[in-house]
Amino acid sequence: MIVRVLFCCLLLLALPSCGSPEPGPANTAATPDTPPQYPDQRPAGAAPAGMVWIPGGEFTMGTDDPIGLPEEHPAHRVRVHGYWMDSTEVTNGQWSAFVEATQYVSDAEKAPTVEEILANSEPGTPPPDPALMVPGSLVFTPPTREVPLDDWTRWWSWMPGADWKHPEGPGSTIADRMDHPVVHISWRDAVAYCTWAGKRLPTEAEWERAARGGVDDRLFVWGNAKPGDTIVMCNSFQGTFPMRNTQADGYASTAPVAHYFANGYELHDMAGNVWEWCSDWIDVTAYGKCEPRSVQRDPQGPAQSFDPEHRYEKRRAQRGGSFLCHDSYCERYRPSARQGSTEDSGMSHVGFRCVKDALATSTH
Repeated sequence: MIVRVLFCCLLLLALPSCGSPEPGPANTAATPDTPPQYPDQRPAGAAPAGMVWIPGGEFTMGTDDPIGLPEEHPAHRVRVHGYWMDSTEVTNGQWSAFVEATQYVSDAEKAPTVEEILANSEPGTPPPDPALMVPGSLVFTPPTREVPLDDWTRWWSWMPGADWKHPEGPGSTIADRMDHPVVHISWRDAVAYCTWAGKRLPTEAEWERAARGGVDDRLFVWGNAKPGDTIVMCNSFQGTFPMRNTQADGYASTAPVAHYFANGYELHDMAGNVWEWCSDWIDVTAYGKCEPRSVQRDPQGPAQSFDPEHRYEKRRAQRGGSFLCHDSYCERYRPSARQGSTEDSGMSHVGFRCVKDALATSTH
């Protein structure tokens, strides 16, 4: 919500690029010093519906390859316990069932407040125009001509009335997309769904462990073959970004979940389709603080977020890239790629999937 209104107000585009972050709330999950005592091997009995087992173990997180962005460096060793993970992103159908059962109202369906906006803004930022304080979200709107790729506001528009039921704004519908991933979902929305379902969001470490499918030394979830305009490996952008999408993959926006191949853990869409929320705050400098040659155990992420390009925003991690990733701009359909956004912000390419601990129970 904050991102969508700040986009429209254009208040944060000129923030300074250095300095200390505003402190965020502590992550109260288990720390690496007190890892949960869960089994590494698959528990006996039937799997929870729609979930697959991700075995515990050690893996290489991040990358040292030049293709990686600074926040992905350096590669370091991590060990996680075993857990269940949704085999696909949460769909419109699943989200609809949640809303029907709980009458939940998503952040995109609520008018933002001045207090929320200013809490993630540089001190002294003037309040936004009250006329803009209406429900809505950010929607990808391709320009009609080629544009420089240094300003994302050229292809994103804040649209009143855009939400999970109306992905492209008023007049759009999900009636024929119930098997597509739900979008315009904020971090807070995703947490609410997980709580209802007896699940939780994955940590960044759990997400990357799962995305790699049991293989460390690959650039992509399918191997090392780089996708492109003629090599379609996931739901991403083909053509001239952001102006012209040839839709060689068959879709201009989201695709049905499980439309593409599964990785080594039988997970679908761990690359492309929609960005997926993780539980962690994102610190783009965190990997460089890891003790060399050590192995982190069940890392839960930093105590607060930090990104010098967004130093006043408190941001949570997102993984996996989306249908808008293209090698000319956003080559983030890689398992080590990461970005962040504020907890109340959803967009037309942001969704999530859940995980569940081996000892947890669920009624849904």
